[in-house]
Amino acid sequence: MADKTVSKHLVNLEKQFASTDPVLQKAVKVFQELDEIEFEMGLIDADETTARRRSWWPLISTIGGYSPAKSDFLNRFLGVQTQSTRHKFTVLQYTPQSTSATLPGTALDADHRLPFYQISRDIELAVSGEGNKVNSYLELITVNSAKLKNKLVIDAPVLNPSVENSVNTLLRQHIIGISDLVLVFTDLFETDPEFNKETIASIVKYQDTNKFLFVIDHSELSLEEHKSHEIIVSWQRRLADFGIFTGHYVVLSQNSDNAQIEQRINNLSNDRSYRVLESLEHSIRAVDDVVMEEVEAALTTWKERCNVTTLIILSFIIMLSLFAEIAVGILDFLFDPILGPIIILTLIGILTPLHIVISRVHGKFIINQLHKRQKQLNLSEDLSGLFEKSLSFWRMLLPSNQPVGKNKKNRKKLNSLLEQTKDLVQALNDQFSRSQYQDYHSQYDTQSGEDY
Repeated sequence: MADKTVSKHLVNLEKQFASTDPVLQKAVKVFQELDEIEFEMGLIDADETTARRRSWWPLISTIGGYSPAKSDFLNRFLGVQTQSTRHKFTVLQYTPQSTSATLPGTALDADHRLPFYQISRDIELAVSGEGNKVNSYLELITVNSAKLKNKLVIDAPVLNPSVENSVNTLLRQHIIGISDLVLVFTDLFETDPEFNKETIASIVKYQDTNKFLFVIDHSELSLEEHKSHEIIVSWQRRLADFGIFTGHYVVLSQNSDNAQIEQRINNLSNDRSYRVLESLEHSIRAVDDVVMEEVEAALTTWKERCNVTTLIILSFIIMLSLFAEIAVGILDFLFDPILGPIIILTLIGILTPLHIVISRVHGKFIINQLHKRQKQLNLSEDLSGLFEKSLSFWRMLLPSNQPVGKNKKNRKKLNSLLEQTKDLVQALNDQFSRSQYQDYHSQYDTQSGEDY
């Protein structure tokens, strides 16, 4: 079997974080070890990596209702006029070029570095026939704004009853789930409840992740601080009626700045790191909790079908033997010291290859089912690859239904990877704590200097 090569994606990630983020650089190594385990099981190809499941860019999403508050804010914040299509999900990416470029949704669907990688598969599962229409739902726009360096913004379309459908709902839920920061403009809660209930349900689902910043737009007014506080308290009560009890709030007014939003965006690298480590832990656990369980269940079904089919054929042979016994007394031949063993060996010689053929035929049906199941579970691992690898000659004959690789050796490796991931989370916590500590003392020293 060919050795597992390190994915170019992992090589580039390791170079990228070598000098900027030692925690993520080590996370790349853990992904590499996980890739080797999954490759040995036939779950991924030699040049594939499990690190492609999530974008490694810090992700910001914007969600709003009918008003232009969201687009006006983006234009002010980025310092440029974005030409996004109001009915599409638009990914805004930095470019050093002075002119912007608009790329189709297929560019997002095909690029594993971007947040809608292989989203067409999910769309097709949600609505048959829509998976090949990603250009109708997605676009990528490059923007010359320093605010976008090393991060991505996903601008969701306004909630419009005339174009709202289940695919848009799916995509909103998707971006809420994957984003590190979601700017929710409160005009969302003033739209028709029929068209925003699924989006609000997603916010409620993820509200404890600390990713939501609710933006109250009063940019046409000049507000005192106490008035802004009153507005926030009013909205907190209102959102509690929707089941939303957490999250931060900011009021945009003529005399306000974007300091709070800027601070959250500046911390996105930390949020991104935690998200990547969470994805890594999920990927490690999924090998046992999802992949192995699915393939083992498939092997059990396959083994049962093969055995039943072989037993039916064997029963047919026994019936023929009984008729032959009545006609010619074939049992006498079975007890013959010479002919008996020959007949039994001949029978085994016929049934063994027959059982192998039956096993392969049933295996093809199971493989087709696993392809469908893989799409339903939205797995990047090739379930059928592990299944086929488990169809060895002796596994076809012996009563074993455990997948290849489900052993103490791999269990020990996976546990070791989980421990390494937990250590990386702890290192990230320590790194963040040190940063906060240094910021505090830097501020204290500055204040002390001013006093003198």
